[in-house]
Amino acid sequence: MSEHTMKHHRQAMAGYTARHFRWEVSSDHKVATITLNRPERKNPLTFDSYAELRDLFRGLVYATDIKTVVVTGAGGNFCSGGDVHEIIGPLTRMCMPQLLDFTRMTGDLVKAMRACPQPIVAAVDGVCAGAGAMMALASDIRLGTPAARTAFLFTRVGLAGADMGACTLLPRMIGQGRASELLYTGRAMSADEGLAWGFFNALHASEALAAAAETLAGQLAAGPTFAHGITKKLLHQEWNMGLDEAIEAEAQAQAICMQTRDFHRAYEAFVDKRKPVFEGD
Repeated sequence: MSEHTMKHHRQAMAGYTARHFRWEVSSDHKVATITLNRPERKNPLTFDSYAELRDLFRGLVYATDIKTVVVTGAGGNFCSGGDVHEIIGPLTRMCMPQLLDFTRMTGDLVKAMRACPQPIVAAVDGVCAGAGAMMALASDIRLGTPAARTAFLFTRVGLAGADMGACTLLPRMIGQGRASELLYTGRAMSADEGLAWGFFNALHASEALAAAAETLAGQLAAGPTFAHGITKKLLHQEWNMGLDEAIEAEAQAQAICMQTRDFHRAYEAFVDKRKPVFEGD
């Protein structure tokens, strides 16, 4: 592939202009924060915001600058799920092919979040429901607050708990029995339950959540980001592998990472008794 073709595929994303949420980037262009920003309605998703989020995470695969992503919500809540008036109502009037187009699009958002190489940190306060709970679940790391209430409430609107990959992702995160209860009842998982069950990595006070997420994202961005992308890829792919296949995949992946400059930088820094400065290549 020519250098020109490579440049055509890869692009800086710091200057991206979001239409249906806030997109803010750190001064070094390494950490991007997506803020769902309809606080008066607890930040519900619409057809347009679903599609833009899907396309944005797909585009991050080719980003030359963004190394980690924070996903959060404005006004003390994360996301209340699909907007009742702008999504649920119209869905009741759609034919089957249109409905399948919609459910595939929502699933494509989860697939795009899992496929982008950047680690995603979800900063969850208050209401985290439905599709919002699935966005948190599709993230790599979740930080919560004592006020976080996470509900997979699809059954509350007469639908299956099988939505956007919930029946695969949630049992692997918190266990089959706990996931079954949440998906059948639609009840909210408390923050303490979420922490004890492994859904949340840590809880922070509401006023400290944003800073904690930014600090963690910054630490990840300062790491060997090419290798982080490999870690994320293998965490995803190894779900469907036996142990022998997984060990071989990791042998190949680690051999690739051993060819990076960051691997050499780490060794040279160790020899010089200094902290390595990773550059992602």
